[in-house]
Amino acid sequence: MVRLSDLAQAERDHLINLPCPTFDTQPWAEGPPISERRVAVISTAGLQRRDDRPFSRGDADYRVFHRDTPPDEIVMSHISVNFDRSGFQQDLNVVFPVERLKEMAADGEIGSVADFGYSFMGATDPEQMEPLVREIAGFLKEDQVNAVLLAPV
Repeated sequence: MVRLSDLAQAERDHLINLPCPTFDTQPWAEGPPISERRVAVISTAGLQRRDDRPFSRGDADYRVFHRDTPPDEIVMSHISVNFDRSGFQQDLNVVFPVERLKEMAADGEIGSVADFGYSFMGATDPEQMEPLVREIAGFLKEDQVNAVLLAPV
């Protein structure tokens, strides 16, 4: 990803002055030790399976990946010209670290990896995403997830 200092002044000003929404609730829950947690990944890298519909500008929807989806089946449709894709092209785990989580589970550092992970398109208005995030929260609950690794891109 580029640094703000590398962008044109107009683009820098636009990004710096974007509003950050606030929400009425501030949920907090305590959980078991990390060695007992079931962890899911949520990324904003605009990832999709090869046969999924690509993300479009401003899409507030998401894509779902089973933890055993082969890395070569996951592609990126993130459309920002400011995004450097070279890390993703070399290693999916840069933007969706499910393989690292599997290693951590095998080593006993975490309890387990969730059955599914999720990807949104970054740079989408968070208020548009809220209803879908609530939907995903329900899926995470069904999967007994008690920790989420957020991979903002």
